[in-house]
Amino acid sequence: MRILLVEDEKILRAQLRAALQDAGYTVDEADNGRDAQFLGDTEVFDYVVLDLGLPVVDGLTVLQRWRDGGRSMPVLILTARDNWHEKVAGIDAGADDYLTKPFHMEELLARLRALIRRASGQASAVLQCGALQLDTRSGRVTCDGQPVSLTGHEYKVLDYLMHRPGVLVSRTELTEHIYAQDFDRDSNTIEVFVGRLRRKLPSASIETVRGMGYRLVPP
Repeated sequence: MRILLVEDEKILRAQLRAALQDAGYTVDEADNGRDAQFLGDTEVFDYVVLDLGLPVVDGLTVLQRWRDGGRSMPVLILTARDNWHEKVAGIDAGADDYLTKPFHMEELLARLRALIRRASGQASAVLQCGALQLDTRSGRVTCDGQPVSLTGHEYKVLDYLMHRPGVLVSRTELTEHIYAQDFDRDSNTIEVFVGRLRRKLPSASIETVRGMGYRLVPP
């Protein structure tokens, strides 16, 4: 899953980036509203963490422009504790959730997981496809109750597919969602990750649709 983190406070942004990356997410960053709007308009994100008090262009304006332009990715806004009117304005502008500063990192991650589940139609934090389970809270993957050891990129590919069981996902889409903007993207490496996953998962778990992409096959 790929996250756009928009926060102008350097220390907090670094803390958020580290926590999100430790949780298995790919993170792109912006420290002002102009750059944030450009990234949101030109890149594909599963989720956005958006501070409202941004320089150059404020976060509320950025959010409104995204929604007016048809961008529908889930957005969690960050607001100061005493600015209750910002929460109301943010929700009215199209935010999906909000968090007041200061906050616990665990709460932000939990809200993130909930919004991603909601966007993909999942009800539980534990994703299941037959004997295969992926716990989005711990990042633990098991098959028939036995742990499955995955690299970071293998986990990201499986996580994206398990949020969309039975849905055909192209190599381009996977590439956009597991690599940050400044990474040297190569869709051919997706074949490598899928090949490695197939050796670790039950037979025929991942189907290849020639020339189109991959699909996680429900039992």
